[in-house]
Amino acid sequence: MKLAELRRWHGIKRTEIKKRLNEFKIPKTNEKILEELCFCILTANASARMGLNSIEAIKNKIKTGSASDIQKLLKGKHRFYNMRARYIAHTRDFLRETYNLDIKKLLDSFKTPEERRHFFAKTKDIKGIGYKEASHFLRNIGYCDYAILDKHILSCLKDLKVITGKEKDYLEIEKKMKKFAKKIKINMDELDLALWSYKTGEILK
Repeated sequence: MKLAELRRWHGIKRTEIKKRLNEFKIPKTNEKILEELCFCILTANASARMGLNSIEAIKNKIKTGSASDIQKLLKGKHRFYNMRARYIAHTRDFLRETYNLDIKKLLDSFKTPEERRHFFAKTKDIKGIGYKEASHFLRNIGYCDYAILDKHILSCLKDLKVITGKEKDYLEIEKKMKKFAKKIKINMDELDLALWSYKTGEILK
């Protein structure tokens, strides 16, 4: 990918991208926010499509199902159905015991976007996600200006010479992407979806 191709692609997809970003910003219930968190747990080291199929299979059991219940529903839908079922049940139980599943109140309690993401990426009882999926989760519930650095985005950033491909630190790569977005005058969140859709042909979530 060259810069001219990125600009062309962004121009073609911009209306669709902006529509999707506006959908993310629609206010969500605590139940829906929990579902989005579980979707991101399911998407880590898997495809977005696998995550979508898996969350559809378990959505009615997220709040009440045991790890075993969720495992049975995920079998045949997810490569890591045993581990992801345990992650989801543990994370839900932690959020229930500590925050009464009032995730909206929890989200509002953070003073900065960085603090908010750090909590979801680094709290040991929120299982199965790091900075990438914490960013993905927050973007999907309407928060802005986080990079979701999966293999597709990283490949594009390398092609565009934003990174060399040797960088490992998530936050440093994100800084470079933000600087690039500002330089080319494309909104960071739009850039993320433009690059991802360029590689995958889809604008999912």
